[in-house]
Amino acid sequence: MPHAQSPERDTSNFDEDVPSFNGQKLYVNDGLLRPDQVGQLKESSPEMPIEELRRRYNEDGYVFLKGLLPREDVLKAREQYFAMLAPTGVLKPGTQPVEGIFDPEKDAADFPGFGAGAAGSNGRPGPSTAEMFVDLALKAHYADWYKEKFAKHPVLKDFIAKISGWDEHTLAIKRSLLRNNTPGNKAIGVHYDQIFLRYGEPTSYTAWVPMGDISLTDNWILLTQRSCHTLGRKIEAEFTQKARESGLSEAETRNAFNQNMQSNGLLADGPREYSDIHKQRWLVTEYEAGDVVLHTPFTIHASTINLDSIIRLGTDLRFVDSSKPWDKRWDKNYDFNDGV
Repeated sequence: MPHAQSPERDTSNFDEDVPSFNGQKLYVNDGLLRPDQVGQLKESSPEMPIEELRRRYNEDGYVFLKGLLPREDVLKAREQYFAMLAPTGVLKPGTQPVEGIFDPEKDAADFPGFGAGAAGSNGRPGPSTAEMFVDLALKAHYADWYKEKFAKHPVLKDFIAKISGWDEHTLAIKRSLLRNNTPGNKAIGVHYDQIFLRYGEPTSYTAWVPMGDISLTDNWILLTQRSCHTLGRKIEAEFTQKARESGLSEAETRNAFNQNMQSNGLLADGPREYSDIHKQRWLVTEYEAGDVVLHTPFTIHASTINLDSIIRLGTDLRFVDSSKPWDKRWDKNYDFNDGV
């Protein structure tokens, strides 16, 4: 069974031969998800009435929009990303950059992704052998094709302006996280975004954009609808109360990396145990280039370990109402150890 820094736990009551969902085994940092822990993400069409899409977003904590972005635009950005990283040797010889196929002869540890929970903040990931790969993956955040074109795609911004009602006040903030995940590397732990956006009002929209087709065995997972964001709000309220009772200042209370969270700001490293504790399922689906998931700042989410031969690539783009207070720490491009 694949593991990524998995803790010891009792597995006597589940069968590892049983697929998690639709015949596929979905592994997270703490083991295989059971069938009762997984459900189907609800699909929505961008052509549906905006009132209905807004209702789904507010009630479910997310809206999964099929084909919102032009597929060719997404694949072009994917091609440019992997063309940048090709000199590192991460891609299988004889394949095209747009395919993003990992070279199976290489050690995935030498090609680490960002944001999987390195202790103590968003520090530089990986060993010294990963230096070139990490440098180029960071450089991609600053490339014109990404930060000026893809991250500010007018179709996405216009849609968020409509569903939010912010209209001309809709602002795509600069800091985003362009994530790759090579096969077998550690997955992203359990979290919600307001943990990292505490210096602004809890009204931001996150657009998770898969940059390519994504299979079930290489997935982004979201806690059960109608619970994923209400639970996040409850946790946030309890967090604030604990912080006040322990005598933390306002600044310390806002800090995502304090004593009430793990050192990396995550709620938990293991989605399997988290599902059992809160008696909620994780929602999954297959994604195609052009799909977008919008979710609230309290929506709890994580990811699975990539068991595919294809490198998962996706980006977190965030939007705020520029007429109201928002976390200005995000008014810059992503960098390591930037305190966010």
